[in-house]
Amino acid sequence: MSNIIIVANIKIKEKFRDEIYPLLVELHRQTHKNDEGCIQYDLHKNLEDNNSFTFIETWKNTEVLDKHMEKEHFLSFVKSIENKLVSLEINKLQKEEI
Repeated sequence: MSNIIIVANIKIKEKFRDEIYPLLVELHRQTHKNDEGCIQYDLHKNLEDNNSFTFIETWKNTEVLDKHMEKEHFLSFVKSIENKLVSLEINKLQKEEI
């Protein structure tokens, strides 16, 4: 089975940027520390929008990704961003073998 790639685009409401950014960093740190099967979990800032960020993630398979989404650090993050985002777009991808 191929790796699972996640591209998660997050746009924070202006007034919550200083509150949410450290939570993004902590999610990054906790994921690297606690999630087996995580191959890549990188946080990127949009150069054209100071309130927009993108996580680009690579997971060994869907099972380890599902476990990540059940972990306390992930669930805590999800709860903490509630009603503080303009948008959240998550794309789950699998590389085509061509």
